[in-house]
Amino acid sequence: MSSAPYYLKASPLGTWFNGLVGKLARLGVSLAGSAELSVRGRKSGEMQRIPVNPHTCEGRQYLVSARGHSQWVRNMRAAHGGELRVGRKVRPFRAVELPDDEKLPILRTYLERWGWQVDKYFAGVTASSSDAEILAAASDHPVFRITVTD
Repeated sequence: MSSAPYYLKASPLGTWFNGLVGKLARLGVSLAGSAELSVRGRKSGEMQRIPVNPHTCEGRQYLVSARGHSQWVRNMRAAHGGELRVGRKVRPFRAVELPDDEKLPILRTYLERWGWQVDKYFAGVTASSSDAEILAAASDHPVFRITVTD
């Protein structure tokens, strides 16, 4: 059994589609609330960009990594913040990663909102799964609470 953290790499088609969604966000077109995340690379120091679905739960904003411990997650852990962009509107933010025991309401509402797009990355866990099932999947899906700083 592998001890590597869960990460589901995008297929070539997924990578192409993410590039398109990111480009649209840069042009000011948000698909279902998407935005482009820019976060400084932990090794390169260069800004890395990827489309994300910012999620609001109980009045606070979060970024959830449906695909697991991805490169943007690793970069966010090092940078503790980044920027969200839709067109000319750029929102710098600070980020704090949540411990697994605080993720339940965020993951459930994220799956309610975005499940049509991300359920396949949650290995059978959906918005209607039990609290225990969602909490069992929590360690595979990093969640960052973001606070806009502008």
